[in-house]
Amino acid sequence: MAAVVTENDVTENVVENGEDDDVEVIDEGDTKDPAKKKKKKKKKKKAEGETAKESPTEVTATTEKLEALSLGENAGEGDEKKKKKKNKSKSGKGSSKEQTVPPTIPVAELFPDGNFPEGQIMDHGPAEGIDERTAKNRFTSEEKRALDRLHKDIYQEIRHAAEAHRQTRKHIRNWIKPGMTMIDICEELEKTARRLIGEDGLKAGLAFPTGCSRNHCAAHYTPNTGDTTVLEYDDVVKIDFGTHINGRIIDCAFTLHFNPRYDPLVKGVQEATEAGIKASGVDVRLCDVGAAVQEVMESHEVELDGQMYQVKPIRNLNGHSIEPYKIHAGKTVPIVKGGETTRMEENEIYAIETFGSTGRGQVHDDMDCSHYMKNFDQQFVPLRLQSSKQLLNVINKNFGTLAFCKRWLERAGASRYAMALKDLCDKGVVDAYPPLCDIKGCYTAQFEHTILLRPTCKEVVSRGDDY
Repeated sequence: MAAVVTENDVTENVVENGEDDDVEVIDEGDTKDPAKKKKKKKKKKKAEGETAKESPTEVTATTEKLEALSLGENAGEGDEKKKKKKNKSKSGKGSSKEQTVPPTIPVAELFPDGNFPEGQIMDHGPAEGIDERTAKNRFTSEEKRALDRLHKDIYQEIRHAAEAHRQTRKHIRNWIKPGMTMIDICEELEKTARRLIGEDGLKAGLAFPTGCSRNHCAAHYTPNTGDTTVLEYDDVVKIDFGTHINGRIIDCAFTLHFNPRYDPLVKGVQEATEAGIKASGVDVRLCDVGAAVQEVMESHEVELDGQMYQVKPIRNLNGHSIEPYKIHAGKTVPIVKGGETTRMEENEIYAIETFGSTGRGQVHDDMDCSHYMKNFDQQFVPLRLQSSKQLLNVINKNFGTLAFCKRWLERAGASRYAMALKDLCDKGVVDAYPPLCDIKGCYTAQFEHTILLRPTCKEVVSRGDDY
């Protein structure tokens, strides 16, 4: 809190100008002598000059005291300026605190005014049959800007979740090393994200289990309790996790690798994701986004063990729209040409994600299932087993319609739940999402960002310094 200076604090007198000590005093009688009269004028001029050339210290002190005297009428204005300056430092990317290393301070405490950093701002992509000028005019349209302001609270919730995601992945990208177990990696990531998002039941927390799919496994793998899988130097691992505030989900993923021979694969998929983001926008057809992704991805090749492989988009994996507490909201964003001609609309949120493979470019269910999610549209289903009713209560209380894994059920206190979980899946109350794999021996990569189609612009809310 800025200190306020009052008139009572001014206790010193203003410095008064006077003649120097070395000026000679001349008697009136001496002024009759022309030589002495000239000397008097010279000394007087010298005294005036010395007075004008006060030392810097005296000038500063004089200025400060004069300002202090006038503070009575200007104190309010000065204090207001100080407050504005202080508030400015807390808004935007500034904050009253600095994050620790490793991160431990909740993001909400770093931005106490509730103004979280914006993502990357872009024009809406060119839409089929839509004048390009129309998209650019959205920036300056007063009507569109008014619509932006109407949704400010929602945008801040999304940015809050995005900032927690950014800071979590920054830590994890520096922390992960070959030789770590996959379960240790997931638990460190989830512990950090929960702390930064300020976990609070269904109001704030993780949106779905941490995916850490390796090599030919493209998605939906997270270790179950007892899994001893270790991350190897030659692995290509996809880190896919989500955060949310009041159900506003950030779905964002990246690929980690340690052996530089996989650079072309990873680069090709990342560039394809950027092409998908650039092509997206209000009034854009979903099929046009897929065509842009495929064109860029298939232009890349990778050499492995002396053989060249074209980077293929995994055609049966795609991006998707997102709604509150609903990670897959109905619209799909393909990563190959063809598909839906449905158009994107204002204030929709999309996960633009692309998967590339050196294999067939198509995935199938494989391995032990770990991901589950309550069916969002399922109506009431009578349950006979008491254990099924108890497990459903645990799911409703802790996850609602957000995805979860077996480790999270155990964290929530569930035990001996295998039969009850199978019963819920058999009755369609809960859906299972097994790991999705291409052919063994191939390698897959993934990148993903969450974009917000604001009336004025396209905001890549999950964008960070890393990707």
